[in-house]
Amino acid sequence: MTDNILDKKDLDKSRMEPMVDGKFSFACHPGVPCFTKCCSDLDLALTPYDVLRLKYRLEVSSGELLELHTTDEVRHNCGLPVLMLKMKNDSKRTCPFLQSEGCTVYEDRPGACRLYPVARAAKYIGGTVKEQHFLIKEPHCLGFHEEKEWTDKEWLENQGLELYNEMNSLWMKINQSSKENQTPPPITDEKLKMYFMGCYNLDAFKRFVFESELLNLFQIDKRTVSRIRNDETELLKFAFRWLQFSIFGKKTMKPKPTALKARKKAMGRR
Repeated sequence: MTDNILDKKDLDKSRMEPMVDGKFSFACHPGVPCFTKCCSDLDLALTPYDVLRLKYRLEVSSGELLELHTTDEVRHNCGLPVLMLKMKNDSKRTCPFLQSEGCTVYEDRPGACRLYPVARAAKYIGGTVKEQHFLIKEPHCLGFHEEKEWTDKEWLENQGLELYNEMNSLWMKINQSSKENQTPPPITDEKLKMYFMGCYNLDAFKRFVFESELLNLFQIDKRTVSRIRNDETELLKFAFRWLQFSIFGKKTMKPKPTALKARKKAMGRR
């Protein structure tokens, strides 16, 4: 690609470099002297799908994972919360999942860890995802001296990033909705709580879906209901649809005619 998704200022402030012809040499293994040095002193943002994978890996509830291993911050220009991985309280601010032999959640590690030393920049343009990959060049990383050569496509396939990127692109639709206007609409405390629940606390969101009137108010087919009841990846996709509708007014959910009639009646319309 010739056009960068990130502007020059963002690139200058980061350690990211555009790939040359989409190729790079890299390997990470215990034989590399810097092994696990990239697992300390991190500001690691967790995506909703990261949280879901870690929840299953650790066999804990959403609430337990959030309490034990995360903090939330507001870094978004519309005030949407960003979930951060809570580091150990040691001098190196080490990842809580790091042991001497390496990552203890490796098969379900967060997408940013999985992608490293590649970074992905993506945005929706004209209804499709435009993405670009960069290399993160950190002084401590000696993996670039290894001989194994990759293309960016080969690296993504090798690291199992297809589903991560699919889920992150769906999540991106919500966050990008908040930037579509130069002056974003205000996000109420109630909507912030809904956003946090739908993105990060799937146990609570599932209770909301199945214990409230939501399924009675919207046109949701039986197949979808079965999927979101039994598959939490599908539930998370449904949560993204709901948040686009409930927070930003996107037409991702369709109310039942009876619900619309009841609303008009409540508002005194005929």
